[in-house]
Amino acid sequence: MFSSDHVGAVFFDVDGTLVPGTSSSVFLAGFLGHRDGLVKAEDSYASGELDNRHVSELDAKGWAGVPEEQVARLLDDLPLVSGITETVGWCRRNGLVPVLATLAWSPVGSHLTDRFGFHAFCGPRLETAGNRFTGRVARHFDEYDKRDFALAQARELGLAPRSCGAVGDSRSDLPLFASVGVSVAFNASAGARAAATVTVDDDDLRGVLPALSRLVTATQ
Repeated sequence: MFSSDHVGAVFFDVDGTLVPGTSSSVFLAGFLGHRDGLVKAEDSYASGELDNRHVSELDAKGWAGVPEEQVARLLDDLPLVSGITETVGWCRRNGLVPVLATLAWSPVGSHLTDRFGFHAFCGPRLETAGNRFTGRVARHFDEYDKRDFALAQARELGLAPRSCGAVGDSRSDLPLFASVGVSVAFNASAGARAAATVTVDDDDLRGVLPALSRLVTATQ
C-alpha cells in the first residue's frame, strides 16, 4: 500500500525494457517450441505490419496444453536487466509509485510484480482450463489499452498524468509516452527515441533515475 504522500507514478514496460534484447514471450516460446515463428511475428508488429491481436493469437497457440506451473518455473530464469530492485526501491523512497505497464502475458506481469514489489500490472490474458493453457486468448490487450490502464492507475492514485513517467523501448510505448510528463526511451527503437522526453542507453535500469528525478523535483 502507498500513503497519500506519493508525488507521482512511473510505468515500466517489460519486453525489451526490463527483459533486455528480447521479449518474455520469445523467451518462453524457446521452451514451448514456437520461437522462430514468434520472432518473425514480433518483428512484423514492430514494423507496423501486424497488430498485437495477430501476434497474441499466434503465440497463444503454442501454449496449448502447457501446465500453468511449468510456465511459473520457467519465469524464474527470465533474463532481466540489472538494477530493477534498486530502481523500484528508489521510486518508493522518493514518492513515485512503480507500476508495470506492459503487453506481456499476465503470468509474466504477475511474476515480476510479486518478485520486485511493483504496485500493479496489466497485460493480455491467456485462457486456461484445469490449470492448463488452452491455446486461446482470454483477453486481448494492445498499446492503447496499456496507455488507458496507466491513466486509470494515475486517477486511482489521485495523480495528474503530467506527474507520471514512463520507461519503455518500442512501438507499444508510444501512446503512453504521449500521455505522461516524463518519457524515457531505454535502449530503445528509433521511433521510441523520437517520441521520448529523454533517451537512456544503459545495461542497468538505474540509468533512468536522473530522468525520473524530474518528477520528484517538480513537486518540491
